[in-house]
Amino acid sequence: LSTETLPAIAREAGLGIAAIRRSHHFGQAGAHCERLARSGLVTLVFGNSPKAIAPWGGKKPLFGTNPIAFAAPVPDAPPLVIDFAVSRVARGKILAAEKAGSDIPQGWALDADGAPTTDTTAALAGTMIPIGEAKGAALALMVEVLSAALVGASLAFEASSLFSADGDAPNLGQTVLAIDPGCVSAGAYGERMTTLVNAIAAEDGARLPGSRRLDARVTAERDGVVIPQHLYDEITDLAGR
Repeated sequence: LSTETLPAIAREAGLGIAAIRRSHHFGQAGAHCERLARSGLVTLVFGNSPKAIAPWGGKKPLFGTNPIAFAAPVPDAPPLVIDFAVSRVARGKILAAEKAGSDIPQGWALDADGAPTTDTTAALAGTMIPIGEAKGAALALMVEVLSAALVGASLAFEASSLFSADGDAPNLGQTVLAIDPGCVSAGAYGERMTTLVNAIAAEDGARLPGSRRLDARVTAERDGVVIPQHLYDEITDLAGR
């Protein structure tokens, strides 16, 4: 609903904000941003998730992996989309490794004692390592404020699991900010974005963040989606039930 109502609000006021609570997993954050960017809006999305990251120096998880997404329209090109969790990898990758019966790389997670681990069970009982170490933990805290405290949702350490039906609903929060660049850039936005994107493209070996998603879409449309065998088996088992 916010992606449908925010464009009109942003064009009238210059800025539109949607505050969402009593929420669950909200999918790919970048997809929501991209939809608004295709409407001509520069967009930010902040969302919290159940506890997975400890405050820097601590051992007890208090923050979620808390995704941040951003999208900006680019003249005569697909929107620039940036979407990342504040942990080094998404927690789902550890869950996928657990289901596949494989270890995880060093540097993804810590066990309950704060020691590095490659064991999925120990990792899920411990904490995720944030990107940028102390800076990543600070980012996680910022998103807790922007997406939970600001909108009156559950904090990460209060939320129930997204992967279990046990307990109360997670009551997570998301905040969506949509900015109409025409209201603030004095008409310069399109030219500035084109200059910026072209400068990155001209740099040898550089690429725009999120550009792989466009290639992945083409491949998926042509060849279909490839998934691991264990995930296919789980889906067919659920469908059979």
